[in-house]
Amino acid sequence: MKYITHNEDEVSINGTCGRGSIKCDYETLVKTFGAPSKYFDDYKSDAEWDLFFDNGDIVTIYNWKNGINYCGEEDGTPTRFITDWNVGGNTDHAVRYVKECLEGIHHRAITLTV
Repeated sequence: MKYITHNEDEVSINGTCGRGSIKCDYETLVKTFGAPSKYFDDYKSDAEWDLFFDNGDIVTIYNWKNGINYCGEEDGTPTRFITDWNVGGNTDHAVRYVKECLEGIHHRAITLTV
């Protein structure tokens, strides 16, 4: 399957909800999915990636209430050190898709230089 990210085109995340979580370093997420979105709930999250798969499935990857935006400078984890990420989606396959993307099974439909 191929997918695009919010970096290639607008990805509507309406109808998605939490589906699980992954452990992954921030740098790997950036290498795999590009820069995080600029449009997300920056009160409870510090970074988010939105993916749209060619079968119509939508996936989001985001931190939740563990970063500086929510916890503050003293107690929050700087984004580059966050390793616990939530995965949302419009189907139960969301977590599996993210893991498969990280393993290189799925490929971006459009590749941009970040």
